Amino acid sequence: MAHAVFIQNPRSIYADRPGEVYHFPKQYLAQVTATIGDWVVFYESKNAGAFGYVAVQQVADVVPDPAQDDHYFAILDPATLLEFERVVPRRNAQDTAFESVLRGPDGKPYRAGANTLAVRTLPPADFAAIVNHGLTPVEDVSGMARRPLEDAAQPGFAEAQAAFGGAPLDVDRRQVLSSRPLRDAAFARQVKRAYHNRCAMSGLSLTNGGGRPEVEAAHIRPVSDRGPDIVRNGLALSGTLHWMFDRGLLGVAEDHSILISHNKVPQDVVARLIAPAGRLFLPPDPRHHPHESYLKYHRENVFGQFAA
Repeated sequence: MAHAVFIQNPRSIYADRPGEVYHFPKQYLAQVTATIGDWVVFYESKNAGAFGYVAVQQVADVVPDPAQDDHYFAILDPATLLEFERVVPRRNAQDTAFESVLRGPDGKPYRAGANTLAVRTLPPADFAAIVNHGLTPVEDVSGMARRPLEDAAQPGFAEAQAAFGGAPLDVDRRQVLSSRPLRDAAFARQVKRAYHNRCAMSGLSLTNGGGRPEVEAAHIRPVSDRGPDIVRNGLALSGTLHWMFDRGLLGVAEDHSILISHNKVPQDVVARLIAPAGRLFLPPDPRHHPHESYLKYHRENVFGQFAA
């Protein structure tokens, strides 16, 4: 097994489906095949907007493209996708390239050579340095863990959270990235930050006595159903609305209007908890808006399914 960097560009000529498959020509087959069962880092080019390393995910398999000779798909494990808390730039704090293969004599990135490759093998130390930087908590938003749940075994509930500890480079990064408490904590911080600590359904932004936001991060497609830890699979919700959303009492339509199981939720409760417009308050950045595929999954598999 081996790590690698996959260059990703939404406007590329390849048939990528981010989080699901990565499309590539035969020249990279050996490098990509070596990553099966291991973690790869995604790098968005300047044309993609982020201009840096943005996420990490496991490769599950490699299969031929049935529609195009000499091209292949890397099948990605959707449940393992984890966005970085901060976009990792090409250069580290020492002004040298994170990827050792890109370093020139002065340590700065080459503008040619390996820099032009769409897939690059990533040594373990480089992989750990990028992941450490990307998952360093951004402290402008509370990383407060979700409250304990007595019925955590119910569909849609994740395990208790714990803060990412800034583990040293020699820690087995595979173990860190597979840790549910660490993934939950990183996911929570990112979702809260994207929504500016504002509940997406009530529109309220409340803090407790200690100055921490009361809003929580809810997975749209539940973790138990292989939902990824990315902002587009998340909603910032108050504790009560989070519980109702996880239990299928609430859902979200394709136009972002809020769906309510009226036979189970009294109208006076709706009036107190949901903003009068009955629509989501979306993040300012469109890149963080909930993805329709996750909303559809919740509508079809969670909404109205579990509440008695």
